[in-house]
Amino acid sequence: MPVPQGTAMPPPKPSLTHRKAEAEKAKVQPGERREVWDTDVKGLCLRTSATGVQTWVYRYRIRGRQPRYTIGRFDVINLAEARKRARALQVQIDEGKDPSAERRQARAEDAAPLRTFNDLADLYLQHCADGDWRPMGKAKRQRTLDDERAILQRHVRPALGRLGFAEVSRQDVKGFLRKMAKKGIGAQTNRAHAVTRQVYAFGIAEDLVTVNPATGFPLLAEEKPRVRIYRDDELAALWGVLTDPSEVVDAVGDPVRVGEAVRIAIKLAMMLGQRRNEIAGMAVPELDLTAKTWLIPAERMKGGRAHMVPLSDEAITLIERALAIASTDASEPAVYVFPTRLHQDRAILPNSLTRALRKFTGALKIEGATFHDIRRTVSTNLTSERIGVSPFIRSKVLGHQDAGGGAVVSSTVYDSNTYLAEKRRALGAWTGLLLEIVGERRRLSNVTDMRGAAA
Repeated sequence: MPVPQGTAMPPPKPSLTHRKAEAEKAKVQPGERREVWDTDVKGLCLRTSATGVQTWVYRYRIRGRQPRYTIGRFDVINLAEARKRARALQVQIDEGKDPSAERRQARAEDAAPLRTFNDLADLYLQHCADGDWRPMGKAKRQRTLDDERAILQRHVRPALGRLGFAEVSRQDVKGFLRKMAKKGIGAQTNRAHAVTRQVYAFGIAEDLVTVNPATGFPLLAEEKPRVRIYRDDELAALWGVLTDPSEVVDAVGDPVRVGEAVRIAIKLAMMLGQRRNEIAGMAVPELDLTAKTWLIPAERMKGGRAHMVPLSDEAITLIERALAIASTDASEPAVYVFPTRLHQDRAILPNSLTRALRKFTGALKIEGATFHDIRRTVSTNLTSERIGVSPFIRSKVLGHQDAGGGAVVSSTVYDSNTYLAEKRRALGAWTGLLLEIVGERRRLSNVTDMRGAAA
């Protein structure tokens, strides 16, 4: 029906954004389920359950029915990817296919009796990813799942994978763990022990086994807390090659080749003190460059709470350069600050930063230093006499969920303060000191060199 002349057209509904999608979780009331529909892709819906689990769903029409197809969880699939998958589903529907019915049929055909430890581990990971297995009363974060999957793949599956899962004995588990410990593998041995125990705890809950072969004995590896921090000369050398790697060669004389974006990511880790997975997964919707802030969502934080990171002008300059690199040859605006080469809608893996750093530290002969030692270096300098930040604010800068000297319940339940101003001053002081150390800012005479004083 034509609109009469002079009648104002209603403004179009604003499209769904990543930030709006995140905000839906906070709007859920007890016992309520919320649904918000995308206006860019008709039929795409973000469903938020009463427990806060957010899932992408695509609703379509076929042969007089309106089936729903679950695309995946919001903390795994971002808005751009959900839209891409929804459009691909519509292409199938236009061809007369029924994606929901075909998925049910495929699952029925693929269902096979469980036989090996690998089968049990796969089922465990699937139930964790779907949110069906919640041993701690809440769904596992994607980072936790990724870590468990990696530990299973690297350490546990090679030892137990082909064994019948009901036949694995305590001696089988202790045997491969002892081999790991004898090789000097500390923390990973205990992590492998833990994830094996969890796989069997799931198996018991599902009535698949009656005994957990990973229980009844203590941890087999001693974990010694690391104390390594980067010296000033090591920071200066590392920053120098991150800025210009043209003269850096490895042990056999070959040039060390690391892309500029990855080098920028390492610099940001040195400047901001955040974890490598948080840096690697930095998403554009998390940034507010006008307010000079970076809000890391809860699902990407180790403590499960959103973390606000203040950004200095120097950090923003690095981020803007990374975004310029990300937008080169990209048909759409960047979703991530550090996307992969082949997929603009996927962030680089945290291990990419570790491998790159290892190349540089190896070439510079910086012995015994890891990526996490960067974070420890920032932490140590913040509370040292060089800067003098309180341990409480240092913890807030690093995104720790400790009580900072007060009751844990006070800091985690009754304190919603982001301490942004205090964190900004702390990181500003560290950035200034770092730039002095690496030679990009004149060192003030009243700055005490902590290592020189200790010597």
